[in-house]
Parts: sequence; structure tokens; C-alpha cells
Amino acid sequence: MDYFNYSRRKSSVVNIGNTPLGGENPIRIQSMANVSTMDTEASVRQAIRMIEAGAEYVRFTAQGEREARNLGEIRKELNAQGYTTPLVADIHFNPRAADAAAEVVEKVRINPGNYVDKVKTFDLLEYTDEEYAAELQKIRDRFVPFLDICKKHGTAIRIGVNHGSLSDRIMSRYGDTPEGMVASCMEFLRICRDENFPDVVISIKASNTVVMVRTVRLLVRTMEAEDMHYPLHLGVTEAGDGEDGRIKSAVGIGALLTDGIGDTIRVSLSEDPEAEIPVARKLVNYILELREHRPITAQAVPGYDPVTATRRISRVTEGIGGNFPPVVISDRSNGYFEFDYSSLPDYIYIGKEDPDNLPDNFRMLVDAHFWKERPNAYPYFIASEIEEMKEYNSPLKFIRLTYNDLTDKTLEILKQDKTAVAVLSTHHRNGVGSQRAAMHKLLAAGCDIPVILHRDYHEPDKEALQLKAAADFGTLLLDGFGDGIMLHNNDECEALVTDSYMFGILQATRSRISKTEYISCPSCGRTLYDLQTTIARIKEATSHLKGLKIGIMGCIVNGPGEMADADYGYVGAGRGQISLYKGKECVLKNIPEEDAVERLVQLIKENGDWQN
Repeated sequence: MDYFNYSRRKSSVVNIGNTPLGGENPIRIQSMANVSTMDTEASVRQAIRMIEAGAEYVRFTAQGEREARNLGEIRKELNAQGYTTPLVADIHFNPRAADAAAEVVEKVRINPGNYVDKVKTFDLLEYTDEEYAAELQKIRDRFVPFLDICKKHGTAIRIGVNHGSLSDRIMSRYGDTPEGMVASCMEFLRICRDENFPDVVISIKASNTVVMVRTVRLLVRTMEAEDMHYPLHLGVTEAGDGEDGRIKSAVGIGALLTDGIGDTIRVSLSEDPEAEIPVARKLVNYILELREHRPITAQAVPGYDPVTATRRISRVTEGIGGNFPPVVISDRSNGYFEFDYSSLPDYIYIGKEDPDNLPDNFRMLVDAHFWKERPNAYPYFIASEIEEMKEYNSPLKFIRLTYNDLTDKTLEILKQDKTAVAVLSTHHRNGVGSQRAAMHKLLAAGCDIPVILHRDYHEPDKEALQLKAAADFGTLLLDGFGDGIMLHNNDECEALVTDSYMFGILQATRSRISKTEYISCPSCGRTLYDLQTTIARIKEATSHLKGLKIGIMGCIVNGPGEMADADYGYVGAGRGQISLYKGKECVLKNIPEEDAVERLVQLIKENGDWQN
């Protein structure tokens, strides 16, 4: 990829029914049903709703052979009603179900973590090289007959690796790492190549956007080293619902799409499946606006690696930079001074407003020519005023710059003036590429000035603003860039809204934790309770627990694994029954659903993690 200029990765073409994937084909949008696969009528109705909303593939869970075979009945009924959109079977733990599904649908997803390997126990097992090789042979012996069925019926497959369901065998050798996820995928890809089976799509997903993005970048690099070019399915698992779910998805998926990586996406929201599709479409359309942009001339600093990138080392200026959490600067230059104390910004920009008109409890950026010397007001310069900065007696000064402003003279001033903080803005259509170029220019010049990432939008649609800002800021934060963010929208979205988005983006990138994080699955036919209602109840009870991570899982398939990153977990154990987890350990089993939220609160209190 060109790190600064957008170009889509060249992938091979996979034939999936009448909707091929990869190559020059459009980036496809898909979703997954959450009704029982055995309920043919309900499945058909939901599939039609998804298709009419824009889904280009429709996925159903198939827990066993019975469900897999019933997908054939769903396929027949959809065909009879004139809907030929490809169906995908989602398989866990049951290779026989994969075999059966391959005869009746256009694509089958298997999970390397539980296709042949034993059920995950989280035990640290030891394998000799011979034992490890023997386990790989078991995979080959079971996987090749499945590929033969797929060849016979023209069925594509997806090798879908989940962070939460790596096998104990992989964990024993690689640990819970991106390298382990890539190794799990490559074992199956090499068999596909050996068997001359090209119709393969890959996904590597995690609920942690940092892990997800780094792992996909590493996978692409690993495949290229072995001359593999399979198309990629992108998604952030258990992203949640509402604003948080959209922002988290846009951070992970958007960062990779911005790199040109990705051939199909699913935005996994804990909402109705058809609600996912317009969100995915908006995100893809926004990234595609980058095509054929004005070229950016820049060079990456030697040694910089986006797979392993950590936060850029910057000097500390009045608590900004260094290891301090990124700050949030709210643009209040329009005179709007109401605040939500759950997302209270660190600084506000007041433009030409007289700082004497505002109370001392705000730290304010004031346009330099209107600045007054007082403890909580700091001058804000534009690039043409850089020579004037030295005339101002302030311990902290902000200067707004673009990539093109970073001349040798400007860089020298920024290096020398230890009171300065850069507000890095962009007017380029590929704003991420332009800001990346600026950050690398600072690195190359040895300029360690703290940098606030700034973006200006003109977006009346709140959801679209969430997605655009999350993709733009999220990509740079995941690259290791940014000591703060400043989001301005010139349309109907008020500052309270943009403040919330900024804190949401920092949380989604694990840059700054400011609220409870919910790792909630999007629901499917395996879900054992009313997920959306339950999420609302849990949020109502726990949303004040800043920094706590709570997993809310419909079933056991990915539950304990995806919740390995969570402090507490709420998992469907059976109809009307819930199991509760502390970390990866199940501490309460088969609680009646009506009591489970209260018992979760009690568990949090018993472990000393409750705050009033």
C-alpha cells in the first residue's frame, strides 16, 4: 500500500453465487440474521428485509446439520420469491454442519479456532514439535474433504478467525497475540492453496480495535510474503449498539478501508440486522471519496511500522503530550457554552470571545489578537502568525498548521519554542494521508512538539459525522499519532454532540478511557435471550462505572474468549438462563434471566469495582 495516497489493495476474485467478491468488484455490504435458522418463514422474512436494505450477502448461523440442511429450504423459498442474494452459513464446532451447508448455500464460514481443535479451555498446554505437526495433520485430514464438497457444489468459504476463539494449541505457541491469529489463519490458507481451492475469503476480528487493525495489517503482509492475495472481510466483533457501536466499528473498519484493505464489511451492531446495512454503506461511501485525490508527496520515516506502531514520543507542555492521555478540545467559537459533565472537554476554543466574559473554571484557547493574559486563557495562532508567538507571555500556546505549513523555518521555530502545541489541520480530500505526512515530517525533523489532531466537517447527519470522524481520527490514533483531538462541525450537530463523539473515539482506540465499555455481540440465531432489552438494562445499571469493561454475549461460542478483555461477563447459558463471569472465569452458572442483571451488579460490588 501507499501509506499516504489511497489505493485499494489488489485482491483475487472469489465467486460467491451471482455476487463475486474482490478484484475490481465493489466493496460488498453484508449482515447476519438473528432469528432461528429452523424457522424458515421468519428467516425468509428477515433475509428479505436485509436484502431490501442493501445487503449483498446474508448470513445465518448453523449450529448443527439440521440447521445447515434447513438453509436449503430458506434458499428455495427466497428463490421462489425472486431473491437470489447469496446465503452464508456460519459454523462453529461442527465440521459435519459445514459439510451439509456447503451443499445448499453459496458460502460457508468456518472458525479455525474450533473447526477441528478441541474446545477452548484456557489451559496453557505444552506441545512438542511432533505433537503440533500431528494436530496440523488432523486439520488437513478433516478440512480437505470439506473443500472437495465445496469444489463439487461451487461453494466459497470464509476462514473467520476470532480473537476470542483461538485454540489452546495456537495459544500454547503464540499466546493471545496478533501473530497467533495470523498463524491460525495461515494454517488453513496453505491447505487451500495446496488443494488448488481459490474461492476463499478471510476475516480476522476482535472487539479491541487496536488488536483488530494490527492483526489484519500483519495478515496482509504475511500473505504477500507467500504470494497470496485473498479478499478480506472486515468487522469489529461485539462492537455494541448506538453511538458507541458505530464509532467503534468505524474506527476499526475505517482505518483498514483507508489503507485500501477490505473487500466486504459487516458493521456488527447489537440492533436489528437491517439497521447495520445503511451504517456500513455510509462508511464505505465516505472512504471511496478518497479515490483519485490530489497526490500527496511524502516519505515514511525509516523504521516506522504501522503493524507495531506505538504512541509517538512528544515533549510535555503543560500536561499535553508525553504519556498524558490525549486531551479533548471543544470548539465553542459559536458562543454555545452548555456542557454535559459526562463528556466535559479539557479545553474550549472561544475564538474572538473576550475571556473575561467566561468563568475561571474553563481552560480556553483564544484567537491570539484577542487574547488577554490570565491563568486559564492561552493564545491560538494560525500559521502566518508564527513569528508573533515569541511576543506572547504564556506558558502554553497553540498554533494551527497544515502539512504544507511545515517548512524548515516553521519546524525550527516549533522545535525551539517549548511552550508551543501544534493543532494539525487539513483541507485535503485525503485528510488522513495529509496528516500522516505531517506527522512523519515532524518525526523526520526530530520535532517532538505535542500535536492535537483537528478536523472540520460540514455534516448535518449525526450518524454520518460519527462514522467520518471515527474513521479519520481513529486511523491516526491507531497509527500512534495524536496528543489530543479537536472536532468541529459547521452544521446542525451541536458541540455537546461532538464532545461525546471525541470521547467515544478516544475510548474506541483505547487512547483514553472515560466511561464503561460494553463488549456486546450483535445477536444471531444462537442468542438465548432478548439481547437489545438486556443491554439497555445492564447499561442503565452500570453506565456510571468509568473504565469497567462488561461483556454481554448471546451464547457461549465466542463469549469467554471475547470477554477475555472484559472485567465481567453476562452470557446466555440456555433458554432463560444466564452465566456470569469474572474475567475468563465462570463464577455463577445458570441464573434465571430475570435475576441476572441484579446478580451482575452484586458480583461487581462483591469484587470492589462498584462506584456510587
